[in-house]
Amino acid sequence: MTKRYFGTDGIRGKVGTAPITPDFMLKLGWAAGKVFAREGRSKIIIGKDTRISGYMFESALEAGLSAAGVDVLLLGPMPTPAIAYLTRTFRCNAGIVISASHNPYYDNGIKFFSEQGTKLPDEIEHAIEAQMDMAMTTVEAAELGKARRIDDAAGRYIEFCKGTVSGDLSLKGIRIVVDCANGATYHIAPKVFRELGATVIEIGSSPDGININEGCGATSTLLLEQTVIEKKADLGVALDGDGDRLIMVDHKGESVDGDELLYIIAMALHAKGRLKGGVVGTLMSNFGLEQGLKQAEIPFIRAQVGDRYVLEQLVANDWLLGGESSGHLVCRQLTSTGDGIVAALQVLKAMADDKASLYELKSAMRKMPQTMINVHLSSKVDVLALPAVRNAVADIESRLGDRGRVLLRPSGTEPVVRVMVEGDDEVWVEGLCQELAQAVQQAL
Repeated sequence: MTKRYFGTDGIRGKVGTAPITPDFMLKLGWAAGKVFAREGRSKIIIGKDTRISGYMFESALEAGLSAAGVDVLLLGPMPTPAIAYLTRTFRCNAGIVISASHNPYYDNGIKFFSEQGTKLPDEIEHAIEAQMDMAMTTVEAAELGKARRIDDAAGRYIEFCKGTVSGDLSLKGIRIVVDCANGATYHIAPKVFRELGATVIEIGSSPDGININEGCGATSTLLLEQTVIEKKADLGVALDGDGDRLIMVDHKGESVDGDELLYIIAMALHAKGRLKGGVVGTLMSNFGLEQGLKQAEIPFIRAQVGDRYVLEQLVANDWLLGGESSGHLVCRQLTSTGDGIVAALQVLKAMADDKASLYELKSAMRKMPQTMINVHLSSKVDVLALPAVRNAVADIESRLGDRGRVLLRPSGTEPVVRVMVEGDDEVWVEGLCQELAQAVQQAL
């Protein structure tokens, strides 16, 4: 069944444009409440990031849930992974996140967590959408849901994050620049690193409702790179607006992306015999990650792009570690979803155990040059079904051998097919990618 509202990561769009409107959120809260109330009295937790529209949607969802007879716990601004964690610890039936993650302030969205702190099963999302078609009703006044705020939510999550590393980890003597993207981690991330002993320099920690992700955070690391150099820091930590992505910066001011961080964490766990199986990346993960893990005899598989698909493969294989080059890293032995703070602590633990800098640990993986060209599609067509394209791909792959790889991937948001070639020589890779892109264009 096709979903009308839910995408791969909840419901997202521009504020004021359907379905990201107050009336829709009211009905969504009611519909979700009705679905979860089928098994008796229910309790749902709501958290949000710092964008200005979050207050409006929080109130609308709260009203809808109350009308359905569901009790509500309000967290205020909290990182997405914190909401997943608190959904579990408060034994809630579900958690609701009001956030558009790394998008600008004028976007917003809703996503749900199950009582286990994982993405909702498809059948629940279908049930909520079906309930949206029903006329909205209100339970008897005595049965209305009650709402209360959780005042110590930030403190609970800070202690959880610190508890994911052994008690003997000390960050004393380490200078860290922490960029919170003016988002949901602004009152949490600096305290976690500071309480573990680090000297913390904060940037992107003054949200005003509209500056979330604006020229800062995991999607824009230039400010962090400059600040690390200027302040002579040992490293920088960049989170995105809702705190589920991590990009780091080494002491030389060089960005360390999700693939490199995934490699560092994997090698640290492998050295201690704690990796349990292999690592899940995506179709976009750098070939250098695959090669580096292969040399260490660590299994590696690629999921579709998106944290949902990474998690699906982790669960299916009963593995513990996976992620995306964008910095969405899942340490499944510690938490149920991608968590930027938890992942950063795993990297810092690896540095402490190896007595090595972030630059040194990153350098152990050779990142392969990658070239990508977008070829415009005038109509929806399966490019790989075209014989000329298949032949061109086979030719390029035969020339690359085990020195690289080819990927043709239709964009999910634009009328283009992304033609990507990776290999161990930048000039060679660029030429092969241009050749393949021309072949695709001619075939179309």
